[in-house]
Amino acid sequence: MNEAPKMTFNAPAALRALMNAPGAFIRPAVCDPMMARIAQKAGFKCLGIGGFAMGAHTCVTEPMFGMSELADESRKIQAAVTVPTIVDIGCGFGEAIQVWRTIREMERAGLGGVQMEDQVFPKRAHYHRDYVEHVIDMDHMLEKISVAVEAKTDPNFVLMARTDAMRTDGFAEGVKRANAYARAGADLIMLFPNSLEETIRAPKEIDAPLVYVVSHGNRVGRPVPSPAELADMGYKVISIAILSTLVTYRALTDAFTRLHDTGEVAMSQQEAIDARQAVEDLIGLPELYRIEERTTEKKKA
Repeated sequence: MNEAPKMTFNAPAALRALMNAPGAFIRPAVCDPMMARIAQKAGFKCLGIGGFAMGAHTCVTEPMFGMSELADESRKIQAAVTVPTIVDIGCGFGEAIQVWRTIREMERAGLGGVQMEDQVFPKRAHYHRDYVEHVIDMDHMLEKISVAVEAKTDPNFVLMARTDAMRTDGFAEGVKRANAYARAGADLIMLFPNSLEETIRAPKEIDAPLVYVVSHGNRVGRPVPSPAELADMGYKVISIAILSTLVTYRALTDAFTRLHDTGEVAMSQQEAIDARQAVEDLIGLPELYRIEERTTEKKKA
């Protein structure tokens, strides 16, 4: 009897299903395949590849990161999991024709979708200095969105449009842009309210599914409500942008400092054994063991 063919995971279709389902969902940022598998194992149904996070983990920083580099890293991350991943493509890496190619490359990488922002290109490092935005004209961004929509070969591939205009030009401008971007074909809208009051108002004034970025560690007083609170306000996607980066930094700094200063590690031998086994299971070694047991490691009679 012939075996039924294995179904290929389709990230855009999975992401669309998640978006069409009732309720909000959390999208934690990940920076490598192992981190992605840990997030999936924890139960998350959607992942993000954030610009700041990826830039930090490669020690290149987002404004210096190239499109091909991002596509290569994103492909590895998406291939490691069976949940959809949305990648931050910044400003689309240029003007209309660059946006076109960027969308095509991210589709080829197997991703569920992309997020694109209305900032200047080339992107400046100063954005990370307490969020000094340089926002382009709305019509300019609308052109880029229209090209991004046209470039898609899979209608399920998701386009998230991000506006930073609330900080630079006020709440009303941000709402205006959000609604315009949605009408132009963006499936999700990411925005950055300046206060809790604006955070509550936005879902009532924007006719599109909204994404809120919970910016842990931000230095400008941007609200950090809980996912449950944001869901109650009407947000569809709660993006946890840099928690993985902060946790990785803290954990490794503490462990390496302790090792250097005392020669000790922060876990017992049994804890280390358990952790190593968990890592082996996570990366799929048991399946490789089984393949070798019936082939290259098979005992010869």
